[in-house]
Amino acid sequence: MRVATTITAGLGLAGLLASGMAAAAPPHAPEKPRPALSWGPCSAGQKGLNEAGARCAKVTVPLDHADPGGRTIQLAISRIKAKSPQRRGILLSNPGGPGGTGLAHTLALRPALGDVADHYDLIGFDPRFLGESTPLTCGPAPRPAPPAPTTTPRADFEASMRAARDTARRCQEHGDNAALLPHASTRNVARDMDAIRAALGERELSYYGVSYGADLGAVYTQLFPRRADRVVLDSSTDPAATQYELFRRSGAPAEAALDSGVRADMRALLARAEYRPVPVEGQRLTAPLLRMIFKQLVQHEEYDRQLAEVVSDVRRAAAGEDIEPGPALAGLLELLSSPELESGMVGGAIFMCGDGGWPAGGWPKNPETYWENMRRSRATQPVFGPYVNGMIAPCAFWGSEPREPGTEIGNAVPVLLLQARHDNNVPYEGALALHRRLTGSRLLTADIRAHGVYGRGNDGLTPVPCADRAVNTYLRDGKLPAADLTCPKPEARP
Repeated sequence: MRVATTITAGLGLAGLLASGMAAAAPPHAPEKPRPALSWGPCSAGQKGLNEAGARCAKVTVPLDHADPGGRTIQLAISRIKAKSPQRRGILLSNPGGPGGTGLAHTLALRPALGDVADHYDLIGFDPRFLGESTPLTCGPAPRPAPPAPTTTPRADFEASMRAARDTARRCQEHGDNAALLPHASTRNVARDMDAIRAALGERELSYYGVSYGADLGAVYTQLFPRRADRVVLDSSTDPAATQYELFRRSGAPAEAALDSGVRADMRALLARAEYRPVPVEGQRLTAPLLRMIFKQLVQHEEYDRQLAEVVSDVRRAAAGEDIEPGPALAGLLELLSSPELESGMVGGAIFMCGDGGWPAGGWPKNPETYWENMRRSRATQPVFGPYVNGMIAPCAFWGSEPREPGTEIGNAVPVLLLQARHDNNVPYEGALALHRRLTGSRLLTADIRAHGVYGRGNDGLTPVPCADRAVNTYLRDGKLPAADLTCPKPEARP
């Protein structure tokens, strides 16, 4: 089962474009010669890339792009060469997060791309400080104490506040992080993408990004408009909203996605778990943990059956039955206790807290702001309101401020935007806001509840054929739809 790549609810922007920083070059201006890349097999952990015939390399880039002669870091990239003699160029991608690694992501798009993939060198990359790109780690997390048999909403909130403060401390004090963390930003990842382009000897790059990856692509078009070839942004956010605002906005559409029966059962379970966590196979499921689980499952229509099964399992456990969790609940519990989730959460914090561009921070510093917003949300969003309003990120306790102001999006670069009308992770209104600022864009709307529109069949979800065709036509022929369009709701797979 696919779990959304977006750890956050999508990311927004604030502030102004910093002048004089990484200005775009003229279309065919000569660039400083770069050392030839040393290509070789990908690491042992990249089995899929090696089996696909990919080759990997490291690109050296400045830690601080404003100081090109200073300290450097290395970016891990992968390449699968184009097969067609009518080669178009390079296609990069980003899977979202922030905090998602992407070395194999462009390869993962190949089934959806079909023969379009033959016209591009497929380039994957891990963003700076993630995966194999000068990875940055935080100090080890303490082993969490098991939840007590009884609790209160305030006690759970204070526990999350302590965890966020501890994550901020562990990240900032560990190793050389104090020197590295100020350079973790969306703007710098966009600059790194352009450095990859230059290292590959290309005049332009094409790009697909989903969720946070869509916001990253929009920043690239702003910083390097003349280097952007064919750009597809899938499931983007409002460029005028802060991260915390975007979290809060996701509550209402998530609540609206619940049918009356499931909603009633959830409310009853949460009312109990807020004071008596539900025991399941030696674990106790608190109300915040249940809300997180429910929020993952409500994102895609295809998960409705799993959501009902999870609610049923937890109801039986709350009634005193000694249950064996079904596949959906068992898988989520395993994920929530996995090192991969901890790594992804830390990766998300690294970029959310250091980012003054898109996404803009905007995390309140006073913990009582979160508590009060949680309290107020219960009247209209009893299931998800406390979760999206009380998500106190480590950024609330981050010791340093972003080094740069934000990126004001506003250009005429031709871009194809995709958005699900009922996306309850990054709501539809955000895509409309970005569409208005990207005046050369076309917006394709899918009439579905989902997060991510293109290539859904790759993940076993119901494809949106007209969206897949529109993306592939654009990447193949450079033809955007003549006007904005809406794809009809596809028939669900049996």
